[in-house]
Amino acid sequence: MKGSRLVRLPLLPLFAALFLVAAPADAALSRPEQAMIAQVDAEQARTLAMFETWVNQNSGSLNIPGVTKVGDMARAELEPLGFAVEWIDMRATGRAGHLVARHSGKGKKLLLIGHLDTVFEPDSPFQRWTRNGDKGIGPGAEDDKGGLAVMVAALRAMRAAGTLKNADITIILTGDEEDSGNPIAIARRDLIAAGKAADVALDFEGLSQENGPNGPLDMGSIARRSSGSWTLTVKARPAHSSGIFQEGVGFGAAYELARILDEFRRTLREDKLSYNVGLLGGGQTTVLDEGGIRLEATGKTNIVPAIAIARGDLRALTQDQIDRTQTRMRAIVARPLAGAAATITFDTDGYPPMAPTAGNAALLARLNAVNRDLGLPQMGALDPVKRGAGDISFVAADVDGLVGLGPASDGAHTDREAVDIPSIFRQAKRAAILMSRLAAEKRPRN
Repeated sequence: MKGSRLVRLPLLPLFAALFLVAAPADAALSRPEQAMIAQVDAEQARTLAMFETWVNQNSGSLNIPGVTKVGDMARAELEPLGFAVEWIDMRATGRAGHLVARHSGKGKKLLLIGHLDTVFEPDSPFQRWTRNGDKGIGPGAEDDKGGLAVMVAALRAMRAAGTLKNADITIILTGDEEDSGNPIAIARRDLIAAGKAADVALDFEGLSQENGPNGPLDMGSIARRSSGSWTLTVKARPAHSSGIFQEGVGFGAAYELARILDEFRRTLREDKLSYNVGLLGGGQTTVLDEGGIRLEATGKTNIVPAIAIARGDLRALTQDQIDRTQTRMRAIVARPLAGAAATITFDTDGYPPMAPTAGNAALLARLNAVNRDLGLPQMGALDPVKRGAGDISFVAADVDGLVGLGPASDGAHTDREAVDIPSIFRQAKRAAILMSRLAAEKRPRN
């Protein structure tokens, strides 16, 4: 475990201070860095043609042949750059697999993270790439095939400039980021192992932007919240409705479910924490399907309901926040109304948090040094509430990380998903220079 992982900064001062961080005093762009910029620009047409081909290949998380084909496309790009590429079969978890590519070198060990799958399965009507000016529209254009295009463009620029030759880089492209396989311990085994061996993790999901006085502002992400689910089950004595609230009958399952959920709403709230109720139902009978996404209930207005079920999520910034909230939720559940009993369980296959740390903040400062030398504005730290969970969180306890090296976009996960094409090349230049500088540094002593 890297030493900087143990230092967590107060949230509000950290996010505010990053707008004012003084970048390290690196020299202006070197000749190799200038060569990388020229190479990214020279290969714009190639990058877009590659990107379009990937988008037109469906790779919904459940489409095992499709995800495998996109993995083959990525292999065809990485092997000529000197990477040893391996396919990790994950059909045992119900998913296609992961692509792992390794480039041996000296200096700091870099871990690049992206994913091959999208939310758009083969039965989605949204299947093809179209272009409208500087907008590239298509399934997975931003999440995450645009990120893969940035990654490949940056690595090709590094090779052209000679900075890839001695770089030590491992790439993990998961095939199930949008809908992970189970058990999660197997599905993320190889990513976690790569994180333990790395010195820096760079996540190539989309670039976050915020509105500024003169247009969109590129933002850096040094933290991501967790994503986990819970199931609340209430059971009560079934009875004729005329006995509701009376001794021997009590309040029934529906009122107890409502009490618990309302107490969650009123008493659990704190900064960076959210907990949504996404599914609920109750009645004389209530059955939750195996996937936890459908309820079937029966009942009548003159029967006190015997069972009620609710499913929800929990998103937090740190493991301490998760533990504290789960303890408080259990305490609320343990104080039932008369005639009812309730249990709450927490799924074990969720995404952990990526807490903000001094090491992550230092990486953003390094990226801002690149921005300075490129003549680009400094990037502030995005509020993690504005970003969902992601694969980098599985390595966040072991390695410093930075999120959002992919392109800017809008409409992610909808049939309007569109990538800002110029941002692909801007991000490729940033990534190529940042990776080259980091790869040239000596490994820290543990």
